[in-house]
Amino acid sequence: MGTEAMSAARPAVNVTDLSRYTEADSERWVQEPRKNTYRSDFERDRARVLHSSALRRLGAKTQVVAPDTDDFVRTRLTHSLEVAQVGRELGRALGCDPDVVDTACLSHDLGHPPFGHNGESALNEAAHGIGGFEGNAQTLRLLTRLEPKVLAADGRPAGLNLTRASLDAASKYPWSAVDAPVIHGQRSSKFGAYEDDLPVFAWLRDGAPGNRSCIEAQVMDLADDISYSVHDVEDAIVAGHFQLRWLDNPDHRARVVGYTKQWYLPHNDPAEIDAALARLEATSVWVREADGSRKSMAALKDMTSQLIGRFCQSALETTRAHFGPDHLTRYAAELMVPEETVTEIAVMKGLATTFVISTDHRQPVYERQREVLHALVGVLNASGDRHLEPVFAADWRDAPDDGARLRVVIDQVASLTDASALAMYERLVGSLPSLW
Repeated sequence: MGTEAMSAARPAVNVTDLSRYTEADSERWVQEPRKNTYRSDFERDRARVLHSSALRRLGAKTQVVAPDTDDFVRTRLTHSLEVAQVGRELGRALGCDPDVVDTACLSHDLGHPPFGHNGESALNEAAHGIGGFEGNAQTLRLLTRLEPKVLAADGRPAGLNLTRASLDAASKYPWSAVDAPVIHGQRSSKFGAYEDDLPVFAWLRDGAPGNRSCIEAQVMDLADDISYSVHDVEDAIVAGHFQLRWLDNPDHRARVVGYTKQWYLPHNDPAEIDAALARLEATSVWVREADGSRKSMAALKDMTSQLIGRFCQSALETTRAHFGPDHLTRYAAELMVPEETVTEIAVMKGLATTFVISTDHRQPVYERQREVLHALVGVLNASGDRHLEPVFAADWRDAPDDGARLRVVIDQVASLTDASALAMYERLVGSLPSLW
């Protein structure tokens, strides 16, 4: 993030003081003997996620553009590392334990399947009869069940067995599907736990006030929004999809405002969105055109850094103005983000949506991706445990009914990378659909 700007705004507090975290915050779902004393419980959490196979797989999963398109494009892994850097610094400036925030940021996309949000939509359709698929609920499932690290005394898996504080911080949507809040008159489609994961979910949310997220989770969520809003634009410019000078064209500008409203700010006036775009264009770091030279690439990189600093600084200053200089941890405060900043972040998302995600030539690719995942779920669900990886085959044999077995199949498909999903399709179904 904009490190220079953040360092000047940090309060005069001891950021290593963990007194605001209780023994309950450091508890684990399965008790473990302490193996050493030179690392805190939260440092151990971060290490477990960093060394997990689920995190490594993100290196071959789509962020916005497929990982194999060029050597520059961000993957889910590089995105997660960048989110962790932004979130760690912002959280530390607020007085959160930086390792709790770091762990949440590294974890936040672990549950995403192949092909990005398009893959998530396909698996949600395939799992409609068993409660759907949600990337954030899948993340909790990985952290508390699927990722091999710790077993309970009775042999049941406990995943990475992170502390309560870290698991809660990784819960972007701290509710089940049936308890999802109504927002603007419509029940949210986002949720953080499947029905059969509710026991551990209830444990990690013990003492939490209703559906409220802890401030560490709020920092993670904002760091995610800021990172991909800025970096997706950088990726798109470098890949040659568009230039910021295109916004001089009234038709292009109207499309950006329209997509921003449609996808991210449905209740905002288009004039507010256009004004936010104008504010960003007026900054001294706005790069109207990048020609691929080292000079223009440096300017583009500076733009991303300065915009990240701008957004974080706004949230930090506003939150401090409301809650003072104390350590702000768990449920002691809310992260305050000014409406103007929320709109500016959404506009950056709208740029990538307009010129990359929603372009007509991408739609057939998205259809083929969904076709691949639906076919894999169908074949695996019809063939018992024969084609499942050993860990999932064991889960399938232990499953008590058809619904639970389908959930295991969904777990298997969600774990695949883009490339391994395509390879499994070729092996089990046949030649890939056209466009591959």
